Amino acid sequence: MRLPIRALLLLILARAAPGGAAAAPPRVPAHSTPEGDGVVVGSGPVVVDAYIDFQCPFCRAFELSSGDALRAMAADGLITLVVHPMDFLDEASTNHYSSRAASASGCASDAGGFSEYAQVLFAKQPPEGGPGLTDEQLVELGVAIGLTDPAFVRGVPEHVYVPWADHVTRVAMARGVSGTPTTLVQGVPVPANARAIAASVASALR
Repeated sequence: MRLPIRALLLLILARAAPGGAAAAPPRVPAHSTPEGDGVVVGSGPVVVDAYIDFQCPFCRAFELSSGDALRAMAADGLITLVVHPMDFLDEASTNHYSSRAASASGCASDAGGFSEYAQVLFAKQPPEGGPGLTDEQLVELGVAIGLTDPAFVRGVPEHVYVPWADHVTRVAMARGVSGTPTTLVQGVPVPANARAIAASVASALR
């Protein structure tokens, strides 16, 4: 979702860390980047960054239209997909759904089910402006796809990765990300659709 300029400026000012640097979170999920600002899927030679918010309807559309293609490219060894779960729309719900969902996705990454859980979060995405899913519902979604590890079940309601979600967002904004979904191939912005991404990946592989 593209935020109004005034709202975006307020977010940037509110989140600007001293000296322009994003403070490191106390912990990051398994499979995070070395910088701790996203979850890595695959290990191909071309890096594709996807900046998303689990409450963003445009991100849901991106997932439904392009998610399978990106995961297939990662599985085929063509790309390293880095997903950056932001909490851009935290104020668009009554109980900070974006940061709670991002935190839950971090718990899923610890349990080895990040991609599967992200798909379910988008499939069950609540409308903007409401309370979002409860912590119990977030746990139930994970359990339904096999995430029964006690650490996941316990970690979701404890919001263990909410500070990480804030860190991901701060780093993204410092890099100039102004809306979700935003996608980059080898650091270069490309339209957030599978065809454009695949074309850029093919070009990078030549």
